[in-house]
Amino acid sequence: MTERARVSNRIGSIAESATLAVDAKAKALKAAGRPVIGFGAGEPDFPTPDYIVEAAVAACRDPKWHRYTPAGGLPELKEAIAAKTLRDSGFATTAGNVLITNGGKQALYNTFAALLDPGDEAILPAPYWTTYPESIRLAGGTPVEILTDETTGYRVSIEQLEAAYTPRTKLLVFVSPSNPTGAVYSPAEVEAIGRWAVDKGIWVVTDEIYEHLVYGDAAFTSMPAVVPEIADRCVIVNGVAKTYAMTGWRVGWMIGPADVIKAAGNLQSHSTSNVANVSQIAALAAVSGDLDAVAAMRTAFDRRRQTITGILNAVDGVTCPLPEGAFYVYPSVKGLIGRTIRGREVTSSAELSAIILDEAEVAVVPGEAFGTQGYLRLSYALGDDDIVEGATRIARLLGEG
Repeated sequence: MTERARVSNRIGSIAESATLAVDAKAKALKAAGRPVIGFGAGEPDFPTPDYIVEAAVAACRDPKWHRYTPAGGLPELKEAIAAKTLRDSGFATTAGNVLITNGGKQALYNTFAALLDPGDEAILPAPYWTTYPESIRLAGGTPVEILTDETTGYRVSIEQLEAAYTPRTKLLVFVSPSNPTGAVYSPAEVEAIGRWAVDKGIWVVTDEIYEHLVYGDAAFTSMPAVVPEIADRCVIVNGVAKTYAMTGWRVGWMIGPADVIKAAGNLQSHSTSNVANVSQIAALAAVSGDLDAVAAMRTAFDRRRQTITGILNAVDGVTCPLPEGAFYVYPSVKGLIGRTIRGREVTSSAELSAIILDEAEVAVVPGEAFGTQGYLRLSYALGDDDIVEGATRIARLLGEG
């Protein structure tokens, strides 16, 4: 008798999150006593603001939050997110168009599951966050990658989108500010891409999780705010993780047309049900409050992006564009491929990241995880001293090659 696979093909084909894997390895080495500095996970090093924590503490003591609540989210939180969206991006929506999810990842999974059927294609500019293609495939869709690089600021063009479009194209994944590159599209570019999507009759899934983390002259632009015609074919994904240093609270949301929100809510009612009530109350305090704490974090990130970019650009063979948003740098290390560092040949950016961890005790994520070979991603959401020490270790090591 033929033995059947123990794990389904659908789940067995999923790749582990490379960013979380690198972060876990760095933490394990650090716990073992090694002085590892981790640039892997995109997690602010700041504590969650006190007023948010206090709201959660009060919720813990209130018995009404010890019970089930609506699977799609607390009504008061949905109302607050609709108000926050209008305040921050100029896009008017209603509580009925909001679904509260267990972080941004569930919002993405719900969205792709609600929109994609087997055979549908999803245009995905690369470099991309590691979760996008896996969620698309889990939903039965096919990611169609468009490669961008440092010469265009990691931004996709209308011509590239046009070349990737086929009759099977169902949606476009749009991210600005971007993880992993820190790229930010101008208002004109956002509008042009939105109007292209309207003309093609396709959906846009726009990830706005880094909306408040933009620097210099860059400006965040919400696509449905500048292209109102796309609203009926657009899903916004967002959450409190990055803006309010709440990665561990696990609260995200999706905003979209009522039929899609209802379908995604039905899915969630059978998968996770409601997000933890205490976390929802904390998120309510976050989105209802002012943005003073966010401004302080943004100032620190602005300083850190300039520090790390300056150190890395001083290395021969490394080209590191100054990111305009989020908290990542995405340097090209293509100039190092083929070199030998401490007796080890650099055959790829994945091999280079292994060399850096072994020889400099610094954890970075290779570009292969984001769909582009020849790059590294480093998060600068860690302390200034660690950034200087870690980046200097890398520069010293690579200078030997």
